[in-house]
Amino acid sequence: MTLISPIHTEKTECQDCYKCLRNCPTKAIRVEAGRAAVVPELCIACGICVGACPVRAKRIRDDLAQVRIWLAEPAPVLVSLAPSFASEFGALRPGRLIRALKRLGFAGVSETALGAQEISGAVASRLRGETRPRLYISSACPSVVELLTKHFPEYATALTDLLSPMLAHARLLRQTFKEPVRIVFIGPCAAKKKEVQRYPEMVDAALTFADLRGWLEAEGICPQSLDIEADDGFVPRPAREGGLYPIDGGMNRNIELRLEPGQAALMTFSGLPAIKRALRELDPKKLKKHLFLELLACEGGCVNGPGALADGGGTILKRQAVQDYVKPVGQATQTEGGLRLQTFWALDLPPTAEIDEATLRNHLREVGKFKPSDELNCGGCGYESCRDFARALAESKAERTMCVSYMRKLAQSKANALLKTMPSGVVIVDRNLRVVESNRPFAELLGEDAATIYQSKPGMEGASLSRLAPALQPLFSSVLESGREIIDRDLRFDRRILRASLFSVEPHYLVGGVLQDITQPAVQRGEVIRRAREVINKNLRTVQEIACLLGENAAESEIILESIVSSFSPESGERSLPDHLS
Repeated sequence: MTLISPIHTEKTECQDCYKCLRNCPTKAIRVEAGRAAVVPELCIACGICVGACPVRAKRIRDDLAQVRIWLAEPAPVLVSLAPSFASEFGALRPGRLIRALKRLGFAGVSETALGAQEISGAVASRLRGETRPRLYISSACPSVVELLTKHFPEYATALTDLLSPMLAHARLLRQTFKEPVRIVFIGPCAAKKKEVQRYPEMVDAALTFADLRGWLEAEGICPQSLDIEADDGFVPRPAREGGLYPIDGGMNRNIELRLEPGQAALMTFSGLPAIKRALRELDPKKLKKHLFLELLACEGGCVNGPGALADGGGTILKRQAVQDYVKPVGQATQTEGGLRLQTFWALDLPPTAEIDEATLRNHLREVGKFKPSDELNCGGCGYESCRDFARALAESKAERTMCVSYMRKLAQSKANALLKTMPSGVVIVDRNLRVVESNRPFAELLGEDAATIYQSKPGMEGASLSRLAPALQPLFSSVLESGREIIDRDLRFDRRILRASLFSVEPHYLVGGVLQDITQPAVQRGEVIRRAREVINKNLRTVQEIACLLGENAAESEIILESIVSSFSPESGERSLPDHLS
């Protein structure tokens, strides 16, 4: 456990796509030098960024090395196995999975669902004991607890003052097994790692199903081929209805078994966007009876956690696997009794800085937002609004280059400046041979009519090349059809000779062209210089190859050619055309 945060970034692999930021429900991402780093103070360890990252630069902390060390020590290590194992290893008999875990060195395997059943009984007791209608929110999902204590403090007081099923199960195991034991949770959740950090005296470590799969593969253990032995069962006993917890509505089903009909309203919301929307729309003062909200950060429930198998057949099949594993329950399992489950949830509000309106306006101007109509709120940067992005800039969590519209305008202005300063005619046409962009020298090459059009509409966007310059149409059509570039093609145009180089911007859709009137005196002079330089280069290559034969003749040839170049070069103080434009 070398990293404090359960979620971290492999910076060398981050490709500055900002997809993690766009998907992060709490914007717990700071972009520095184009790399997206997790901000622990804001992170709720939901793991959404892990699934969203296209290059797997976001990682869940790997605690496997420490667990291996514990397994080599005398104290027994028990597994608290999340109930979503039924969807993760659905085709595998539980006994074989238990045998595989024992082969890895664990002393025994127990179902976390036992702790879930204890929590269900405690929640039902709370609902039965309160007379005044009030709001209760499940504390079973650690990411939801983090969300409320960090970002929705007005609802944090509604959290049930109860441990999560994992912690309740750990307390049950320590009460059952009197000797000192270590407990390692294995499941689909990344936030459990954060919970372990908060309660290290109860659970020693948390691994994901992905960790377990990799570990079994590395050890060469194939659970499907193992023989089940007599003691390969869950300790201290199998769970029952608690096994429904990993699917949305599963916890409520557990609580319903313990309540009278209509005693409380039970609702489920899964997925952080749905949870945030529901909380914003809720007014607890308008409640007419108890309302218990089962909130699960992962859409569809824990079966879709970030540490679960991504290709598990989809939510429906995962849900079905859990339901098939849990036998039909007619009445609730009797709880352990005497188990201390109560806890206290303290607010953990991230530090905030006061940012005044003037500062926000300054940062908005940095990205070309000078008036409200400039604030597109497109969300391309990952923030919901331009003002949120400006706030992130002020907090040094974002960079100007993240603004898509700003970068597009910047690129366009640079391209326009380049086009304006180029002495050659430049044009880009689409597949219908209509002008997308052009510069003034191009319009002037085509004649007075084109120059007049350019004067009234700079760039001549939408103008038909076929009408402006029919002689150029075959060349552009050829590049559009073939996708092959044409370099230095000379053609007659209105008693002049144009030199054209054409290339594909987007093959078969956009073609760019650079054209030059080589009959102009300056161009003619530049052409002589260019040709002379070509002769010099060819002659020097020949000299290098047969230097011993040419001897003094090589030097004399170079002197003659250089004199030709000098005679045609501009006078002192004039600037010659660059080679690639001459």
